[in-house]
Amino acid sequence: MKGKEPVPEQLFSGSSSGLHTASGEESAVDPSTEVVFEGIRRAADSLIARQQEEGYWVEPLEADVTITAEYVLLQFLLGRDREEFFRRAAPFILDAQGEDGGWPLYHGGPAEISATVKAYLALKLLGYDADHPAMQRAKALVLERGGAINVNVFTRITLALFGQYDWKGVPALPPEMILLPRWFPLSIYTVSYWSRTVIVPLLFIYHYKPLFPLPPEKGVQELFITPMSEVRVHYAWDKKWISWKNLFFVLDRILQSWNRHHPSFLRRKALKKAMEWMIPRLKGEGGLGAIFPAMANSVLALRLEGYASDHPLVQRAIRSVDDLVFELEDRQSVQPCHSPIWDTALALGALFESESEASLPFVRRALDWFCRKEVRTVGDWSVRVPGVEAGGWAFQFENDYYPDIDDTSVVLMDFAKWVPEMGPYEGVFRRGIEWTLSMQGTDGGWGAFDKDNDFLFLNNIPFADHGALLDPSTSDVTGRVTELLGILGYDARTPVVRRALRFLRKEQEENGSWYGRWGVNYIYGTWSVVSALKAVGEDMSASYVQKAMEFLFSRQNPDGGWGESCYSYFRKETAGEGVSTPSQTAWALIALIHGGHVRHPAVSRGVRFLLSRQNPDGKWPESEYTGTGFPKVFYLRYNMYRDYFSLWALALYRNVLVDGQSRVERLSRRWKGNPYPLRSRFLA
Repeated sequence: MKGKEPVPEQLFSGSSSGLHTASGEESAVDPSTEVVFEGIRRAADSLIARQQEEGYWVEPLEADVTITAEYVLLQFLLGRDREEFFRRAAPFILDAQGEDGGWPLYHGGPAEISATVKAYLALKLLGYDADHPAMQRAKALVLERGGAINVNVFTRITLALFGQYDWKGVPALPPEMILLPRWFPLSIYTVSYWSRTVIVPLLFIYHYKPLFPLPPEKGVQELFITPMSEVRVHYAWDKKWISWKNLFFVLDRILQSWNRHHPSFLRRKALKKAMEWMIPRLKGEGGLGAIFPAMANSVLALRLEGYASDHPLVQRAIRSVDDLVFELEDRQSVQPCHSPIWDTALALGALFESESEASLPFVRRALDWFCRKEVRTVGDWSVRVPGVEAGGWAFQFENDYYPDIDDTSVVLMDFAKWVPEMGPYEGVFRRGIEWTLSMQGTDGGWGAFDKDNDFLFLNNIPFADHGALLDPSTSDVTGRVTELLGILGYDARTPVVRRALRFLRKEQEENGSWYGRWGVNYIYGTWSVVSALKAVGEDMSASYVQKAMEFLFSRQNPDGGWGESCYSYFRKETAGEGVSTPSQTAWALIALIHGGHVRHPAVSRGVRFLLSRQNPDGKWPESEYTGTGFPKVFYLRYNMYRDYFSLWALALYRNVLVDGQSRVERLSRRWKGNPYPLRSRFLA
């Protein structure tokens, strides 16, 4: 790259040829100077070329088939004719079917009954009858699993909307919950942002219990063993008489009765307040919560409340959902949301380590775009953190009520790396840091969107059968904020950092790894934390850090890469096990290099893995899901992870091997002993 002296050849043995044999076996030859530099150059050039004119990076955020199926179902509920989409979406749904006849939650995973039932219903509406071979295989799997009565709550609601499931089988969701005070344990503010934005429009759906009946040939009654007339809410009672689960089961029965005999004046008041809550959060083009389930529910809620199909609010809400459709070769699919802030922040981080020049136009375009996307709305987070000025960034193009601590931390790192003297960025930078610091939980960690959103007993509510109702502090997000503070010169002498480190030490697993809430899984969590420990100046030879290193060493695959399946969320003993992927290999390499092992043979093998998998265009192929929406429920494939993380790992390897430190370390030395000046009460 520009401005670099040639690397002494003896640092790299061998030549540029022979990285892999014809059989795919790993050769014993280390990558040469030319191979490493060329790999970095091609990756950086490819990344820079993909920047959008406005300054951001983004590529489709893929999920399992359920989002596309739900989009199909929404079009039928709204009576929209989307013939072109239907024609191109059907092959996508069919191709995602697994060999076992069902649809999985992630590439190569086992069939999941709820995803299978939604895909089956969508195909029925798209014209596939029950005799089609794919439908026969799906039906056999569902019946083998006990029938469609065993689907999750959100799938039951979907089926009920089409008259394929009795509303009596749906847990209670009375609209009056919107009237509960903010401090009450069951108020909408005690659950996560994503739960809140999904639940509020669902209050209208639960109240009206709309029915869009299907003719028998379009229905899915063949997937039931138990007749629909016998459907009831199924309670899997705890063996213990007294438990949170049993208590909420009893409460659900009470609320079911309440819903049949609710006072009409109270119901009207609740629906009015729910709409008053929802409408401000529908402003702009991002849609409610900027996530598909909430956006789709908001369209139905508006229509049920009497808003005409041509009303500006309805049209805007529909447009926000339509914007999630993306091209997939000759097919179309639907993503759960957009990820431009996250992709842009990480792309900039990788390009910084690759020695790209700060004067290049792409840097200024990206930083200026970040300034335009700063959140200045006082959102739901202020319920727990009153009196703090709004700042930070969301995950999506627009989601002003819900800035994201993870995204905000990485964006702030970019400003700190690229603009040593903040100048015109001073205000946006300080507001972002102040807001981020204010969100530290009482346990010392950070969640993604809220502070102290950790009433874990609420995950026992029958409605929350996905187990992801809350947003507690996590190791990966806490690691990101701690890394930011380290780059700015703060270390364990600073109380906020000391509390974070205490949280991270407590969260370390017995095998030395850290759990990854937002990425798959223990490799992701371990990379996030180790990067933070390095940044704040922790002793990387400490036993607990080296225990994390041993975890990574022990999980390297014979091909030199690292991989981890989403299955590790179900079985912890499979942590770090799976098909090698570029993104997970990059995370492992970054952690190992930070841990002081740049010259370890395992690191060399990992670098060879990345270089050998790189395409001539500078990109990497990756089909596995390495991102996480909800553990055990919903996974993601970030289509840029494979590229910017691989670039980051290769550049870090080169820099530490040649200079003994990363570019970030060289840059952040200016803050050591004299941290970035912050006048914040949250540093104490």
